[in-house]
Formats: sequence, structure tokens, C-alpha cells
Amino acid sequence: MSERMALENIVVLDLTRVLAGPYCGSILADFGATVIKIEQPGVGDDSRHYGPHINGESLYYGNLNRNKYGITLNLKSEEGKKIFRKMVEEADVVIENYRYGVMDRLGLGYEQLKEINPRLIYGAITGFGANGPYRDRPGYDIISQAMGGLMSVTGQEGNPPTRCGSAMGDILGGLNMAIGVLVAINARHITGKGQYVDVSIADSVVMSLEQAWQRYFVTGNVPVPHGNSYDAIAPYDSYQAKDGWMVIGCGNQRLFELLCEKILEQPELVVDERFTTVPLRVKNNKDFKIIMEKWLVDYTVNEAVEKILSAGIPAAPILNIEQIANDEHFTKARELFVPMNHPVCGEVLINGTAVKMSETKAKIRMPSPTLGQHNELILQKYGYSQDEVEKLAAEGVL
Repeated sequence: MSERMALENIVVLDLTRVLAGPYCGSILADFGATVIKIEQPGVGDDSRHYGPHINGESLYYGNLNRNKYGITLNLKSEEGKKIFRKMVEEADVVIENYRYGVMDRLGLGYEQLKEINPRLIYGAITGFGANGPYRDRPGYDIISQAMGGLMSVTGQEGNPPTRCGSAMGDILGGLNMAIGVLVAINARHITGKGQYVDVSIADSVVMSLEQAWQRYFVTGNVPVPHGNSYDAIAPYDSYQAKDGWMVIGCGNQRLFELLCEKILEQPELVVDERFTTVPLRVKNNKDFKIIMEKWLVDYTVNEAVEKILSAGIPAAPILNIEQIANDEHFTKARELFVPMNHPVCGEVLINGTAVKMSETKAKIRMPSPTLGQHNELILQKYGYSQDEVEKLAAEGVL
């Protein structure tokens, strides 16, 4: 008996490009949804041109579009629209990340498609959402980080606003859309109807700043970059040891006391007027950092981390990409990087999934499609013969 998959009964039409939308589609595909990636004939997803490349094939694209079937379809042509509408009749989900209004102008927006399939869940990822003064603005990750506030609180104190080192706006937008789609699927079991799922990558960044908003609403103070420290808790920061950097996270009073008593062997710090409460420790974080780093000067990162952990205090080395890629916890135990055999690239490693299920596990079942790879396979399922597929390709529909 084959192993069941959580979303094996769900069909997704994936019109998305680059990162946020494809990331959402890959999550759904990893858990078994039949995801049909629909790309522009002759061009494809923009990310096919993004590096790194192996044998001319983009692994940027390959990582985000694994487990998907791939077809090409010219949605500006009447025949292309006809084919898409036919696919919508049997689909559960459509996801797209065009600018707001593009699909409506093509006659393929939610209001038009729900007339074909009232159970359809339509997910749109845009820069700024389906309403509001910024609705028509384009959205890229750096735009979302800039206008969502993330750049204003990232970086070292006194330095210019800094973009987070990965595309967090796109990733958060993709995650939120995956959540929205799954919520809508369950809601459909209750109501019998589909719905429009509206996710803005700028909104996603704004909401990721969590307690920064509460600090502002309560105090009126505008948060600014403080390096690796945290305005809500201290000591909770990065510290320099003899051979590199590490972090310590004292999330409560008892952990702070253990750090002072068991590690620093300075119990008097617990009653030092600079450090007696969390707000005082936050205010005087730099003073404590000097004390902590004076102790660390005699230890390597690994020695310090082991000693601090042995006292029950959260601590960790700051790992780089190479170190993580060779760490057995992440690579073997957690299976965060998995092999994929690609017809053009050969054997490559791609990202696994962070969501581990006991019964319906995520799987990498097939590599990302070459452009239009599954045109014939998919269109035959919708009643088109091989000759008709070849004719549609010759006419520029596929």
C-alpha cells in the first residue's frame, strides 16, 4: 500500500513567478498536491534566468519548482484562455503573483473564474494587496522590506537601513499564502464555497515585526537598529569569543541569575542596580556585553557554548552557510537538504521542508520541469489529442 499524502486530492494551477508564489506552490506540491506550473511560451518564469546554473538550467528555479508539472500557455490568446478556463473547471486552487488587476484585465480574475467553478480558491500574492492607496504599486522583496519596516530596524546601531540577508518579504508572503490556501480548503468543507485569498508581501513584513509595534504604540518611541540585541529581553545578543562569534539568550530572570552565578561567577551582578530587571538590562545591555566579552576572551566559541549550555542557559555558535551544510543535525537528522535527480542538471541538492509530519510526510517526488515539459501529458487529461497539442504549439498558444 502506497503512503498517502496530505494534499494528494488537491489540484493547483500555479501561475506564479520568481520567489513568493513559487515558494507557496512548492510547499503545496511537497505535501502531495498536483501542482501544474503554467508559464509563458518561449520565455517561462523570470527565475529561469537567475543563477546558479548547471548546464544552462537554473537551480534557483529548480529549487522552488520541484514536484510540479510544467506547461506553457499564452493567456493573452483566446485559445490559451479557453484552455485555462477548462483547467479551472476541475482545479481546487489558482495561485498567481501578477500586479493587482492583471488577471482581471485578461478576463481570468477571481470574479470571472468563480462563475466557472464556485469551489475555486484563488490566491493572489501582490506587493501591497487588493485594496488601499498602494494597491497598484509593483512589489519586490526589497520594496516590501523597505516599506514594511524591516530595513529600518535591521543592521548595526548608527548604520544606514539594511536589507535582511535573505528575501524575507517573499518568503513570508509565500508562507502566508500557503496558510491562506489551507485555511480556505478547510473553510470550503464548511461552506461548500471557494474564496479569494489576498496576501501582500508588504503586509507580511509589517506583521513580522511583532512586538516592535507594541513598543511604539505604548511608548511612542520609533524602533531603530540595535545590531543583534533585542529591545524586549537582555542579555539576548551576539558576543565575541576568542575565535569568533556566538549568541546567548537569557529569556527570564532565572537564566540571567545562572549566567551570573555559574558562568561569570559574579553573583553580585544579579543585584547590580543596572541589571535587576529586564527593562534595566535592556537599557544597560552594552555594559553587560563588556562584562560578558571580558569572560569570553579566554574561550573559543565551541568551548564557551558547551560551558554555557551545560549550565542550562541557551547559547549557540553563529554558523555560516558552509558550516550548516556540513552539520549532521540539519543535513541528516532534519533532512533540510535533499538530493534531486534533474534531467539537465544531474544529481543536485535542494532545500527540504521545515514541516515534519509523522504520517503524511513531505516528499521530493520529481524535479522541476523544463519549459513546457508536460504540455502533452497535461493537455491530454483535458481532452486534447497529440495532434491538437502540436497544432497549439505551432500557433504559439503553447
